[in-house]
Amino acid sequence: MVYGYIRVSTDTQTVENQRFEIMRFCEAQSISVNGWIEETISGVKNYNKRQLGGLLKKVQKDDIIICSELSRLGRNLFMIMEILNICMNKECRVWTIKDNYRLGDDIQSKVLAFAFGLSAEIERNLISQRTKESLARLKAEGRKLGRERGKRNIRPNAKCEAKHDYIVRQYLRGVSIPDIARKIKVARGTLYRYMAYTDIREPKNTKNGRWERGIY
Repeated sequence: MVYGYIRVSTDTQTVENQRFEIMRFCEAQSISVNGWIEETISGVKNYNKRQLGGLLKKVQKDDIIICSELSRLGRNLFMIMEILNICMNKECRVWTIKDNYRLGDDIQSKVLAFAFGLSAEIERNLISQRTKESLARLKAEGRKLGRERGKRNIRPNAKCEAKHDYIVRQYLRGVSIPDIARKIKVARGTLYRYMAYTDIREPKNTKNGRWERGIY
């Protein structure tokens, strides 16, 4: 069996580029992909908590896992080495396209796995260090980073925005804020902040002594 493994970290990334690379590679090698595993999850998550873990459990001798690069398997050296070790013990092969890596049971494969994983981890650490240095420089220059302490993000909640008319109707009928929050499945504090943001007021006593609710 030949499996194509695709992983992206966020919903804003697309799996199509990796799929295209794998399909083009397989066409050049005259092989067919029997199954695809696609997931949107951070590579720092343990492989057992990803679909990759399920794939590693079911692969058998001479099966092939094809991915665009080793970093798709994991985001640190030890995780990659552990995954490759599982595949070596099960005599399953791992092929990567960008790295041009071929996992076998020989010492060269093990050395290459170590080298590729180490270089990827070093690069991530360098990027992290450069980011920290840039933030430190901006702070030294007096630039404010992030929102001020004690201030909440005032951006309205998307789920509350979608249910705005429903919230207003329920509130005018006298339904309590906690009950409304429970019905639209948001936290009570979230709804309170949304109502303050959109100026949906608390009950107000009118001239005739009755309590009214409304939007002002």
